[in-house]
Amino acid sequence: MRLKDHVVVVTGASSGIGRATAEAFARKGCAVVLAARREEALRATARECEKHRGARALVVPTDTTDDRAVEELARRAVEELGRIDVWVNNAAVNAFGRFEDVPLEDFRKVLDVDVMGYVHGARAALPVMRGQGTGTLINISSVVGATSQPYSHPYSMSKHAVQGLGSSLRQQLQVEGVKGIQVCTVMPATIDTPHFEQAANYTGRKVVAMPPVYSPERVARAVVDLVRHPRREVVVGPAGRALVRQSRRTPGIAERAMARQTDKTHLSHDEEAPATHGALHVPAPGEGAVHGGWGGRRRTAMRRTAVAAALAGAAVTAGRRMSRGPAGA
Repeated sequence: MRLKDHVVVVTGASSGIGRATAEAFARKGCAVVLAARREEALRATARECEKHRGARALVVPTDTTDDRAVEELARRAVEELGRIDVWVNNAAVNAFGRFEDVPLEDFRKVLDVDVMGYVHGARAALPVMRGQGTGTLINISSVVGATSQPYSHPYSMSKHAVQGLGSSLRQQLQVEGVKGIQVCTVMPATIDTPHFEQAANYTGRKVVAMPPVYSPERVARAVVDLVRHPRREVVVGPAGRALVRQSRRTPGIAERAMARQTDKTHLSHDEEAPATHGALHVPAPGEGAVHGGWGGRRRTAMRRTAVAAALAGAAVTAGRRMSRGPAGA
């Protein structure tokens, strides 16, 4: 089946990575089913998606912590579009604070959305895919699924759980001899989305995007590529890949480095912040947005320019050395 004929369900499609992913699939001509708590933001996403190649967008407001609502999401997708080829579990929330300072209701909410929301998505999608004989389940995790962070304990726990969920589902499909269903995990580094401003925060310091920051479009491209070329796990962002490698080789060193980096650059030393539940229990108002204003796209372009300049400089230097011939000639 051509990618343009696929039906793709995306949770957390109201902003950030989910919204960018929905638009990326729509750009390929796919039909997209958009799920999140905020109907106004979903309809804004739908308008952007429908600008591309006449792609169809189905809006289904869904709270992923409600298993029946997620089952209804899958039912609507099949009823109105005929099938589910790709399901992207992406909806996520976060809470920052010392372990003892995060209210238990917020701790539970993060785990409910970021773990059970993915469980509900997988349980809704996999029976449909089994019936079809094909399908791709993609779980959006994080590099903190490999190396945790201080100050975001429930989020780090949830992303480790997402890694485990993907692995155990692949193993189950293997022992059952299922060939046509793929389960993939995406591990982004820091991404320029509204995620950080919408997080619960009990640190007393403003949460900022920890550099280097990458664009959500970069993650979306990785997700689309997984449908064409499935892989177990994909890390998005060179800094993320370096961190994951280090965490597997020297986990103690990686832990210490992440702790220092988080305290130094993930929480502002200049701006204070009042205690807040963020958007955990009540979704943020408005039409949503892909980007969070952290400059991910601009910084990525700047890094590419710097790398290109460095490579060009190295090539010029090498050319001059070759033109002079070997030393002593």
